[in-house]
Amino acid sequence: MAATNNKLTLPLLAAAMLQFAPLALPAHAAAPQVHSQAPGYYRMMLGEFEITVLSDGTHAFPIDTVMNNITPAQIGRDLDDAGLAQPLQGSINAFLVNTGKRLILIDAGAGALYGDCCGRLLQHLRAAGYQPEQVDMVLLTHLHKDHAGGVMRQGAAAFPNAVLRVAQGEADYWLSKSEQDAAPEFLRSFFDSARAAVAPYQAAGRFQPYAAYGQLEPGIRSLPAPGHTPGHAAYLVESQGRKLLVWGDIVHVAPLQFPHPDATVKYDSDAAGAQRQRRELLDMAASQRMVVGAAHIAFPGLGRIGKTGGPVGTGGSYRWLPVNYEGTPGAD
Repeated sequence: MAATNNKLTLPLLAAAMLQFAPLALPAHAAAPQVHSQAPGYYRMMLGEFEITVLSDGTHAFPIDTVMNNITPAQIGRDLDDAGLAQPLQGSINAFLVNTGKRLILIDAGAGALYGDCCGRLLQHLRAAGYQPEQVDMVLLTHLHKDHAGGVMRQGAAAFPNAVLRVAQGEADYWLSKSEQDAAPEFLRSFFDSARAAVAPYQAAGRFQPYAAYGQLEPGIRSLPAPGHTPGHAAYLVESQGRKLLVWGDIVHVAPLQFPHPDATVKYDSDAAGAQRQRRELLDMAASQRMVVGAAHIAFPGLGRIGKTGGPVGTGGSYRWLPVNYEGTPGAD
């Protein structure tokens, strides 16, 4: 009797299961892939100032031919520890400071000088809700292509109403024909690029190098940081006791130069000076719990500095502590 009941039950069970079987619906996974990032801007509040980080793009950084004072074994180990491999994509970041009264851009990316990888700063500036004509001042940390190239567009000023400022020592060096003739061959095109970048601002009377480091605008002052270039500057932005240190090219490759701060790049004008400035600014940022705005750390390049291997000022190594992402920008 039990066997007969089982034979009768099986067809009924199969019919019941069919009622709950998924229907064969058409798939939509064949939608085309986008292959592009979202607009590259990120905001945070610094006291009363609104900071908008703008990405100019990323480019393959040639670690194997550029990095000095670090061994291939250390490079391989540190990149592996960070889950990275060569070629490593390096970010090019710029920092827009809205004080409520003035709109000030610190560094301007590479513009057209690095090819198709970069030159997206103006696109991202507009996506962030601004227009190039609204920028009142552009402060450059130095006149290398990936920081100054973006101030021009097809030979004209990309920020037509802005005053362009850089340390006088930086301008004196990169705008000098005699310094260009004495420079290593691989650096000579940088002089041509610097002259081309500042030319439209010079013509308009808007190129104004500053002779002394210090306060340039309420809440913004320049700090001497020579080494990477002769007149390299950092900018300290401060509002309501909050501090942001925009440090230019103090660090190029975070996973290498935080554990090995004496690692340099061949583009450093003075490698020993670059090492010294790196440790001084790392110690300052760590001891004062500043937020750092880094030109070449993964976008948005905002973070704090942690110290390992001993107290601040005693040597050792460092670590990068990225700021926590906030969907609605709040005060740091």
